Amino acid sequence: MKVGCLFGTFDPPHSGHVAIAEAVRAQVGLDEVWLVVTPLNPFKQDRVMSADSVRWYMTDLAVKGRPGLSASDVELSLPQPNYTVDTLADMRQRFPEDEFSLIMGSDNLAGLHKWKDPEGILKHHRVLVYPRPGVELHRMQAVYADHPRVQWVDAQMMDLSSTRIRQRVREGSDIGGMVPEAVRSYISAQGLYKG
Repeated sequence: MKVGCLFGTFDPPHSGHVAIAEAVRAQVGLDEVWLVVTPLNPFKQDRVMSADSVRWYMTDLAVKGRPGLSASDVELSLPQPNYTVDTLADMRQRFPEDEFSLIMGSDNLAGLHKWKDPEGILKHHRVLVYPRPGVELHRMQAVYADHPRVQWVDAQMMDLSSTRIRQRVREGSDIGGMVPEAVRSYISAQGLYKG
């Protein structure tokens, strides 16, 4: 099975995450896209996040009923800090019959050379890159922009961020349309992001 992995803290998962997952799946011909809920990113150690179980549950709500999309908690059980190269190696071992591709925004590709063992990622996996604001600048900055294992995907650019959504909730502003309705209802019912 061909599986695309979209890693994120998903605090909360938003409509852009879902749209990107669906667009990449359709365009590249993947059987599935897993939204892999990650613990705290090694580059964002100063951030406070919702509990792993809450973020996984919201991600599951976001993709429920969407063919070929699923929420994955595979990284939450691994030793921390988590590095993508290690998680992908673990996934290859757990699911040897599957072929995994890494899905990332152009902004992340521009910083890929700073990740742990980017060559190890590219040796075993395709990297499917979707556009983020500033995509041309990202392309120029990306050491791996023209790598044979990097594939640029023509997906609609989304200017949505979980940070902005959390801020809007704190301000009491509406987030309808920014997150799937089931996620919006859960955030409201649980009183998330108020403090």
